[in-house]
Amino acid sequence: MRLLAFDGRMGASGDMLLGALVAAGADPAVLSPVEDALDVSYHIHDVDKNGIVATKVDVVLAETDGGDPRGEGHGGDFGEERDDTEAADAETDDAETEASESDGEADEYHGSRVRGHFHAHSHDDGEHHHGHGDDHHHDHGDGHHHHHDHGHQHGHDHSHEHTHAEGHGPHRTYPEVVELVESMDLPDSVVEDATAIFRVLGEAEAEVHGTDLDETHFHEVGADDAIADVVGACLLLSDLDVDRVVTAPVSVGGGEASMSHGTYPIPAPAVLNVVERADWSIRGGPVGAELLTPTGAAILAHLADGVETLPSMNVSKSGYGAGGWDFPDHPNVLRALVGDGGLRLVRDEITVLETNLDDATPEILGSLQSTLKDAGARDVTILPTTMKKARPGHLVKVVVRPEDVERVAYRLAIETGTLGIREHGAGHRWTAHREFETAELNIDGDSYEVTVKVASDADGTVYDRSAEFDDALAVAKETGLAVREVMRRAVDAVAADE
Repeated sequence: MRLLAFDGRMGASGDMLLGALVAAGADPAVLSPVEDALDVSYHIHDVDKNGIVATKVDVVLAETDGGDPRGEGHGGDFGEERDDTEAADAETDDAETEASESDGEADEYHGSRVRGHFHAHSHDDGEHHHGHGDDHHHDHGDGHHHHHDHGHQHGHDHSHEHTHAEGHGPHRTYPEVVELVESMDLPDSVVEDATAIFRVLGEAEAEVHGTDLDETHFHEVGADDAIADVVGACLLLSDLDVDRVVTAPVSVGGGEASMSHGTYPIPAPAVLNVVERADWSIRGGPVGAELLTPTGAAILAHLADGVETLPSMNVSKSGYGAGGWDFPDHPNVLRALVGDGGLRLVRDEITVLETNLDDATPEILGSLQSTLKDAGARDVTILPTTMKKARPGHLVKVVVRPEDVERVAYRLAIETGTLGIREHGAGHRWTAHREFETAELNIDGDSYEVTVKVASDADGTVYDRSAEFDDALAVAKETGLAVREVMRRAVDAVAADE
């Protein structure tokens, strides 16, 4: 199985994902449909991040200050650069992050408000460094993209400036973004992924402000440069042609962000709402700055499965996507690895908690599935058993990630009143690669949808299909069919389409 793994210990943004995908072997030429549809170009060049050569991908306006409509020549001094695709929130008007000396930043490191975005400046070497995700993109108008190794160091002679596409174009609603994406000359799979990512962003934004999805206006993430980030990432991923995408826990940074509605801690509200929809986990630090943006989070939420550590794989290609900020002790990069996953099943690190109960009511036992999973449990099993004095009881076994043990154990204790919980220590479980397909059933002239879980190994060999019971039950109630008949038809429909 061809696997793409992200190491997000310095977070992720749209432009960092673009850079990581290009560095990992994706062909930048596939980005041309976006350039044809929008008034932007991709500028791809190499930069130095604490001794690591990383790929920087910036979105610039196709027409530059120098009068060159396609940005020919070696652009360099970018002037004001943006820090991320959308700053701290999808509707951020003024983002500022406080970097503290306690996090390892140098005394000269400070933040400033520039066009509503945080810019980090380091003056120790005469260079002017900008934000985490400053997006500047460049091609030569002939369909070829070029990498420039000089890294745009201070004092280098450049032919002209690039005009950044930050916020360029109208602020669109979700339906308008979907209409624009569908109008581009894109493969169907790319359209599906890109619109799904924007739906994640739209739902997160709507949830923050209590609005309807179709009526919610994207601000930063509805502009041309953010659309170029999302669609560009989907195009590059399609070109890599991987079977599975995973990411280790993603760092969010720390500190605060000033937005139009007030000052909020990092991660910002929109980022948290996106993360709730993701399969992967987050962690704070390692610096006092915003490292995970809504666009970066949404792309990973849709595309990547979560793993606790980088999986076993035979690496064939690796690369680094550069962010804009420079930190003294941490290279601000997103690492991507491509290779053969090797393992036929997914190896997941777990811990098992268990306790014996002899006085729990049926209602309490029945509620444990939901209450413990809400606390972070991966699976809950309740078995009848015989306890001391021949009393009937129950053995509760809970599968949990190591980092969630204390929280889940406490919830188990207060829900059941148990006086002791055993922990079996860190181990592993082997799980299938799981995908969810939608079966469309035509029954007596009416159309119904049932979700089907498809289990496969790393080679893509399907060995189980299972219809979701709740979906099948709802269809059975409406049609009068037996639930198991609905489930059978749904499984057969999905199998026929594979």
